[in-house]
Amino acid sequence: MSIENLLPANFGYAIFTYLYSFVMLMYLGVQVGSARKKYGVKYPTMYSDKEQVFNCIQRAHQNTLEVYPQWLVFQTIAALEYPIAASVLGVIWVTSRFSYAWGYSTGDPAKRMRGAYGYIGLFGVILLSISIALKLLGVL
Repeated sequence: MSIENLLPANFGYAIFTYLYSFVMLMYLGVQVGSARKKYGVKYPTMYSDKEQVFNCIQRAHQNTLEVYPQWLVFQTIAALEYPIAASVLGVIWVTSRFSYAWGYSTGDPAKRMRGAYGYIGLFGVILLSISIALKLLGVL
């Protein structure tokens, strides 16, 4: 059985959303690596006692990694039933992580809120996943 027979017709959009998220994660990782060189923070030290900007760049990456597994699960569940809607919501979430990181990397943690619009994408795929769960349980 081919994968085209297992997945919805438009699931390709979800796959491209996953690829976009991979690019975002790699970008944030490179930003941390560059900041390590610039501010002299050697491995395995996670945070600096002296460099607030480095800590902000590191936290932007770390926070994204902390929420990424949950996003992947809900993104996948939502995309199996609603591939286009889930992909749009996923692109919103991934793009918001760039905004979050760019704001945070200024050294002013309050500017990370520039990425708050990502909750639209995250809560959107969570709501779609709940809808699917209720359908599977025969409630909807």
